[in-house]
Amino acid sequence: MWSVILFIAALIVICITHWVHRWRNPRCNGILPPGSMGLPIIGETLKFFAPYSSSGVSPFLAEKMNRYGSLFRTSLVGYPVIVSTDAEINHFIFQQEGRLFKSWYMDSFTEIFGGSNVQDVDTFNLKQKLLPELEQTARNYLQLWSNQQSVELKDGISAMIFYLTAKKMISYDEAKSCAKLRENFVDFIKGLISFPVNIPGTIYYKCLQGRKKAIKFLKHTLDERRASPEMHHGDFLDLIIEELKKENSILTERFALDLMFVLLFASFETTSSALTLGMKLLIEHPSVLEELTKEHETIIRNRENLSTGITWMEYKSMTFTFMVINEILRLANAAPGLFRKTMKEVKLKGYTIPQGWAVMISSPPAVHLDPLNYEDPLMFNPWRWENVESTGGSKNLIAFGGGSRFCVGADMAKMQMTVFLHCLVTKYSWTIIKGGEISRAPGLMFPNGVHVQLKNK
Repeated sequence: MWSVILFIAALIVICITHWVHRWRNPRCNGILPPGSMGLPIIGETLKFFAPYSSSGVSPFLAEKMNRYGSLFRTSLVGYPVIVSTDAEINHFIFQQEGRLFKSWYMDSFTEIFGGSNVQDVDTFNLKQKLLPELEQTARNYLQLWSNQQSVELKDGISAMIFYLTAKKMISYDEAKSCAKLRENFVDFIKGLISFPVNIPGTIYYKCLQGRKKAIKFLKHTLDERRASPEMHHGDFLDLIIEELKKENSILTERFALDLMFVLLFASFETTSSALTLGMKLLIEHPSVLEELTKEHETIIRNRENLSTGITWMEYKSMTFTFMVINEILRLANAAPGLFRKTMKEVKLKGYTIPQGWAVMISSPPAVHLDPLNYEDPLMFNPWRWENVESTGGSKNLIAFGGGSRFCVGADMAKMQMTVFLHCLVTKYSWTIIKGGEISRAPGLMFPNGVHVQLKNK
């Protein structure tokens, strides 16, 4: 009897030992990039998600880069991942989109965002006709904040951007709706970058519940519209419904719901984080604020009619503003990385990446802060962009992705930031009265908020 028990125990130990060995030493038809796989299943996920308060590269990345270089292997939430912090390799990956690499998200992200490939869809033209509405919205909110003792910037800017986007997309008006749509997105965002444990009480569970409630509201809104085909609202949902009616349309209801959800999320989180950081940086660097203010006051002085709003020509002329926005985006690093998956075995710098492995392009935290790419990289210095093309998609600035996956919302985000800054610096001054600390886990966070007091000039 005891011999049988000992035999079974020994067999279990051997199997576990073999499994651990295979986990730590993955099969490869060549030489894998150096690195470690961490614990089975968990990998090095906890280290990757660990919060840190530095403005520089995360301790996880810094340790790996110092030990292994700019290309290394690890494991995150059960997946083998090759991490690249090399600008040249990242550029190569973007250029080989659809040939050697394809866009990919972990199963947890796919569950969060929905299964449809919404990033392949272009959106409606948001240029000239939206400028006046962006400007009026910014002015309304800034005036509201100036009448208050203080405002928490991240929450205030998030609300401003979300309500404008929701209005243009689905004619959403919170005051007239019993559903608090924005609260669902708040729950969603809190758990977006968290360990995927889907049990009640966890942040990830609340994240999925937030998405579920938001999708339910969007589905209800879509069904109401389709039941009253004679009613038109002049928004994005009208265009969605017209496309769904077409006999040979590639658009499905699920695809449409996922698309609307992702567009609302993108406008809600990333732009508000960047603008919050931007206002903090401007108040900390008065010479930048002075130059930015000068550009916008000059634009106003040169108008024939001072009561008119921003024109498209004026918007395109805001050279220093675009430099400021590039620098804000470089330092904001709202996303910890961009994921791809190998479609076939790939050779890179003497190493082999097996087919089906994930590749994380860790450009925001690593490339954006690389002293080889940027002199004094932690310094807020918009003048570094002088005589450099203002774009979010170069080798060393991938705030909006790159290659064929360049973010379709990039122009909209930059326009929102530009118009907001125009309204801000020409009419108001502001001081930080509470908070302002920055944390990353690994995305950009403001643990104590950024509370400011706005005053009319």
